[in-house]
Amino acid sequence: MLVYQVAIRLVLAVLVGGLIGYEREFKNRPAGFRTHILVCLGAAITSMIQLYSIQETTNMILQHPELQSAMKVDIGRLGAQVITGVGFLGAGTIIHDKGSIKGLTTAASIWTVACIGLAIGLGYYTLTILSAICVFIVLVFLKTFENKLFKNTNVLKLEIQYVNKKDMVEKLEKYFDSVSIKVKNIEFVIDDEEDENETSKYSTTMYTILAPRYIKSSGIVQKLCAFEEIYKAEIM
Repeated sequence: MLVYQVAIRLVLAVLVGGLIGYEREFKNRPAGFRTHILVCLGAAITSMIQLYSIQETTNMILQHPELQSAMKVDIGRLGAQVITGVGFLGAGTIIHDKGSIKGLTTAASIWTVACIGLAIGLGYYTLTILSAICVFIVLVFLKTFENKLFKNTNVLKLEIQYVNKKDMVEKLEKYFDSVSIKVKNIEFVIDDEEDENETSKYSTTMYTILAPRYIKSSGIVQKLCAFEEIYKAEIM
């Protein structure tokens, strides 16, 4: 691999990582401009290391044919380790707070940038450019589409205390379907200590729901409290 080829790939990795990272930085996300550049750059370097090792192994085998059966190079091994290893960065951007999860998009963008970096290092320029454009469109323009898609719904967090989980879930799903309520997230609450009060016999679950705007939250609570399996329901 010639010096100018290495330079082009490194510069392209900085540009692509910077483009995607700038969008994340602009929105004040945990992993922004420099993080995305470094991930893309590191992945590209890893790919080029793999190419160098293949080239050196090939040259050595050509010089010493008897080593052909002893020397083997797996072209995808280092790349696979990059994809696996970048997961710890993504995990660090995910924030779990009171049943809500934030940072999944940033985690996904870091993982995708690593994949693009591998493509850059291997010299797949067309794939790199088209992938970068697609990622940028998803992050910038599809956010507006997503907001319009869900503009007629309210996100509500509902805490339910209940008994007889099976019957309660069946009634709850039937009610949600009847009024076009969609469940976005379910979190089961486990008490750290055994309580001896009246509520200790009840299980607690947190539901994050998408409810049509014409449905009042008080009406949802009133309907759920009418179920004999539900001891308490309230909007958090």
